[in-house]
Amino acid sequence: MDEQKIEGLWTHLHWLTVLAEQGSYTAAAARLNVSKAAMSQRIAELERAAGVPLVTRTTRSVRFTEAGRRLVDDTREHYERIASSFLGVKEMAGVARGQIRVTAPMAFSRQQLVPKMSGFLHAHPEVRVQLEASDKLSSIATEGFDLAVRHSAQVPDTHVAWKLCDTHSVIVATRAYLRRRGTPLTPNDLATHDCLVYPRAQASSIWSFQRKGGRKSSTGPHTLAVSGPFAANNSEVLRDAALDDLGIALLPDFTAQAAVQADKLVVLLPEWRPVGAFADQLFVVRPHAPHVPRAVALFIGYLRETFAGGFPL
Repeated sequence: MDEQKIEGLWTHLHWLTVLAEQGSYTAAAARLNVSKAAMSQRIAELERAAGVPLVTRTTRSVRFTEAGRRLVDDTREHYERIASSFLGVKEMAGVARGQIRVTAPMAFSRQQLVPKMSGFLHAHPEVRVQLEASDKLSSIATEGFDLAVRHSAQVPDTHVAWKLCDTHSVIVATRAYLRRRGTPLTPNDLATHDCLVYPRAQASSIWSFQRKGGRKSSTGPHTLAVSGPFAANNSEVLRDAALDDLGIALLPDFTAQAAVQADKLVVLLPEWRPVGAFADQLFVVRPHAPHVPRAVALFIGYLRETFAGGFPL
């Protein structure tokens, strides 16, 4: 087959890679915004030109022959590079567009990220953000996320990361609870209080503290076992339990901020710093990639600017 005839099949080859990606004629046709009949005809034309079957059809899906799979494997990367290059050229027009898939911790998403999304979306009306609010540490690259917000002490070297801000943990309770049970003045006082705990691997719930402004003890932080009527593996749930006067909660500052600023929760033990319960940094991370869509780069910049000041109480 001469070069001119092969060039006439470039679209056919692209449709074949989309068919392999989507797994069925119906899904591939929807992805390309064409009819199922057009999709089937284009693949049949490619098979006639190749002289060998490329796809084995079933009622619900397709199975590629050895020749079809080889053709897809040899051409897919080239079409992906063409698409990436075209997207880069298109973005030179200066208008950010497209979808950004983001995963972030549940409490941070609800308390901080979502309330601050409007500024970015109003500034970039052709950008769409799809957020997965979850405490599960999703694999960014394999699950198709463009970005992740991580509440972590460190991030893996396999990703590009920017620190958003430092965070810290706080001990809080309502004034009603404190009137009923008294105000703890030292960490040891917590042993006689109802403490709302985040379940960890150890059998008992251990809270650790270091005195602010002083030298670290040679024996490490001050630790004690606490207990109470309620436990939950989500800081926002613990905050709501504290707001219902159920006890004293240990929370990340970004979860407690709004309730403290509204004087619904009181920060306790101001001379002590809880340690080890939650991570002390927030990062935004993305996979390594040769091309970063302009919308993603702008969103990273927006997050860094928005959360640079942390979460003052």
